[in-house]
Amino acid sequence: MVVVMKERVSTEQVERVIAHLVELGMDVHRSTGAARVVLGVVGSGKVDPRLIELMEGVHEVLRITEPYKLASRTFKPEDTVFQVGDVRVGGDEVIVIAGPCSAENEAQVDTTTAAVKRAGAKMLRGGAFKPRSSPYSFQGLGEEGLRLLHAAANTHDLRLVTEVMDISQIEVIDRYADVFQVGARNMQNFTLLRELGRTRKPVLLKRGISATVEEWLLSAEYVLAGGNTQVVLCERGIRTFETATRNTLDISAIPIVKQLSHLPVFVDPSHGTGRRDKVAPMARAAVAAGADGLLIEVHCDPDHAMSDGAQSLYPAQFDRLMAELRIIAPAIGRSICLEPIARRGWAR
Repeated sequence: MVVVMKERVSTEQVERVIAHLVELGMDVHRSTGAARVVLGVVGSGKVDPRLIELMEGVHEVLRITEPYKLASRTFKPEDTVFQVGDVRVGGDEVIVIAGPCSAENEAQVDTTTAAVKRAGAKMLRGGAFKPRSSPYSFQGLGEEGLRLLHAAANTHDLRLVTEVMDISQIEVIDRYADVFQVGARNMQNFTLLRELGRTRKPVLLKRGISATVEEWLLSAEYVLAGGNTQVVLCERGIRTFETATRNTLDISAIPIVKQLSHLPVFVDPSHGTGRRDKVAPMARAAVAAGADGLLIEVHCDPDHAMSDGAQSLYPAQFDRLMAELRIIAPAIGRSICLEPIARRGWAR
């Protein structure tokens, strides 16, 4: 349930309500940035809403009918916005995260990072620990890959997003990355999600390949319940009967989730389609549908990439896509990186 406090409520009144709810066995999460103080109350304790409403300073008590509580707009009506370094996530600017699927070597990482920075990306994506369907596929460079990605991000003034696959990797990734990425295969790894809820770095949570929107939001609830309010939802395509693309990118999920939840919604058109020639059209559609950001794979030499080369853009293609997005974003009241861009040819 949600406890809405009165306007100009005193700190002492709020603390008394929180203390009483905790005594009843509930966990209380205070919503920040609201016009009124709002308390999200979750747990297995027994609470009579009528008695809470009688407490001094309480305006009303609302029941949340959705199974996800803290991710719901009932708990937090306004959009969640937070900073990752100098990058404002969830605001008016559409944030683009770009980079290679995997760190392969120093030259590849630095060249690709320089290219996406010039085109206007605000964060670098790249994998060091790779969850692959086949045990014989490239599994990533591990901590050495993290070092390469961290060095390139620092050199080119970008924030780093990288995937965490297991609890044992949280500590080492925390030393190098700015954002933890949870991949589709781990969306319902609840043990991992609980541990990430105890961290205070942002978590980018990808939708599972067969997950409903409700299941996706319930997974986000695990992180939020741990006290980590910096969660980004990322639509990356779901498995359907269609075989023309690697996955079916669910663009309709963007307005649906934004109606149900206050969390930022990003879209990964690279994994959503699995085809380089389909990435740009779906990225344009995602921005038009209201996405708060994009996650795009770019490689300096995708034809020789060690993973996901077929869905990785050439730097020149990414450059052109960013120029197109700068036309689309203002049409829906958004912006995208407006810094001067070193223009290059739009070949390939």
